Amino acid sequence: MYSKGDTLIFSLEDVPRRDESMSLSLMDKIVSLCKRRGFILPGSDIYGGLSNTWDYGPYGTELKNNVKRSWWRANVHLREDIYGMDAAILMHPRVWEASGHIKQFYDYKSDCKSCHRLFKVAELKNKQVCPDCGGRLTEARPFNLMFKTHQGPVEDKAGEIYLRPETAQGMFVNFLNILDTCHPKLPFGLAQIGKAFRNEVTPGNFTFRTREFEQMEIEYFVHPEDADKKLEEWIEQRYSWYVNLGIKKENLRKRPHGHDELAHYAKACTDIEYNFPFGWSELEGIANRTDFDLKQHAQYSGKDLTYFDNQSKRRFYPYIIEPSGGVDRTVLAFLVDSYREEEVRGRKRVVLGLHSDLAPIKVAVLPLLTNRGEIVELARQIAQDLKKNLVCVYDDTAAIGKLYRRQDEIGTLYCLTVDVQSLEDRKITVRDRDSMQQERVSIDKVREYLGDKLNLSN
Repeated sequence: MYSKGDTLIFSLEDVPRRDESMSLSLMDKIVSLCKRRGFILPGSDIYGGLSNTWDYGPYGTELKNNVKRSWWRANVHLREDIYGMDAAILMHPRVWEASGHIKQFYDYKSDCKSCHRLFKVAELKNKQVCPDCGGRLTEARPFNLMFKTHQGPVEDKAGEIYLRPETAQGMFVNFLNILDTCHPKLPFGLAQIGKAFRNEVTPGNFTFRTREFEQMEIEYFVHPEDADKKLEEWIEQRYSWYVNLGIKKENLRKRPHGHDELAHYAKACTDIEYNFPFGWSELEGIANRTDFDLKQHAQYSGKDLTYFDNQSKRRFYPYIIEPSGGVDRTVLAFLVDSYREEEVRGRKRVVLGLHSDLAPIKVAVLPLLTNRGEIVELARQIAQDLKKNLVCVYDDTAAIGKLYRRQDEIGTLYCLTVDVQSLEDRKITVRDRDSMQQERVSIDKVREYLGDKLNLSN
């Protein structure tokens, strides 16, 4: 496992794996790269850390924002039938009664009486003793996954509220507001990216499963008779999104849920899974939630949440198709899938071959010599000019070879080197990340050159 700390937690995973030695080595390399290059850092590190918490550093934040931006563009900006929103994390407690979370959102846990490790009962596979030390296990007992807190100055029962365990309910309870303000026609959807919190029994595998995480969710409202067709359409659309952003097809699969796996409200669900170093695991689930959610909230709120169809002149509860993915595990998948090692002139070269839409840094401007003030000044001017159109950095903290390797490791698409000759011919060397080919480009043509490569508007 790659969860920092959390010594009392142990997770059993019975899933197909990549080659064991390669996988563990790859995961170690990803974790090391993330810390070394400022992608993902241990939470509260100077205090010894807090188990299963991770902070995103400068490059990780850029990558994460790019993932979210690409998702938002594909699902909101490029469509006419989906509206974006951002619901509050804290919601009325009755929301979670209506959704079933208060009564049904449980895992069952068991403790080892000898080593005191904590297990999910479902992962024990009916084992009667601790799989780690062989000690006796306690009886299974329910463990609510929601974080509870209090609103107001007095910590009493009346002030109990919850950190949301999913973003979906915020969209369901705003269904009526969207009908009144946007006047959409079926089918239409609501999209949201936001934080959610689950008090997981066994978090782990680096950022794959954490107690604080971010979701990208769509609630797509459809005519009941169209639900099966729309479900299949969304499965294909969501699968294609990952492929179009560079995930290798051999590392993706679509896995329909068996009837014994389905949530109580779902008619069908298919997971898009990625072959992580620790095995095939879910990136995103696409479910047909039927009309369960709107009916529940109508019952508990007393509001009419039906939809009036002008064509058929009837009212009904729409069915809901829900594509729901995790931002953090998606970022991890892109990191794993883009990582490669190459041998160049007898030396190892580590590259994050991230898609151009996702790369944290598009361009790095590097002066060949730092003891020549005019070279440094020219390089800084070029970097400042490029920053108006794209994410660009200036770096003069090492020799040029080391700077190239550093930029390759963070996935920078192009390195621009300013040298002595640049002062005379007003040209700089542009190096491509993937091919490593270099080309001399006039300074006054650099923005146009990069714009063509990266599809940028002036």
